[in-house]
Amino acid sequence: MHRLFVALRPPPAIRDTLADIMDGVPEARWQDDEQLHLTLRYIGKVDRHMAEDIAIMLGSVRSPALDLHLSRVGQFDPQSGNDSLWAGVVPHEPLGALHRKIDHALVRLGLPPEGRAYRPHITLARLSKRAGQQVETAQWLAAHAALSSEPFRADHIILYESHLDSDGARYEPVGRWPLDEAALS
Repeated sequence: MHRLFVALRPPPAIRDTLADIMDGVPEARWQDDEQLHLTLRYIGKVDRHMAEDIAIMLGSVRSPALDLHLSRVGQFDPQSGNDSLWAGVVPHEPLGALHRKIDHALVRLGLPPEGRAYRPHITLARLSKRAGQQVETAQWLAAHAALSSEPFRADHIILYESHLDSDGARYEPVGRWPLDEAALS
């Protein structure tokens, strides 16, 4: 079985900007450079044949390249089971449109549609359940609330395979498709 997701990879300068703020919350599991990405669509576990079909289908997705930038930080609700710190990415509408195109393509293959609202972000850290961490987290959120970056271009979508082990997740790019500046659909 292959555990897959589709994402955009921020350029090195943006990843450096993020690395500069990834500290200050004890026992947070900070992402390393190889893990920094903006998920467009989580797929989950599929067999080899479906993985091959997904790769073919992603090659047919047409979208213009996107001009994006970082905007603010946040924390997902700890009650959601996804207690993590993130950096926002804007503008939302072009990212949402690309997410919907990918989602529709995968549904045509027989995968279930995305069940959650799409919120463009880059996960920076996973938080532990350590008592007292709320104060440090609140301080980190306040210190980095005004996060922003220079615009950056996202001109490829990437299919990643996630490998889980005792050290966490390792992401392996298994396919890459260009976003076309001239795409109109």
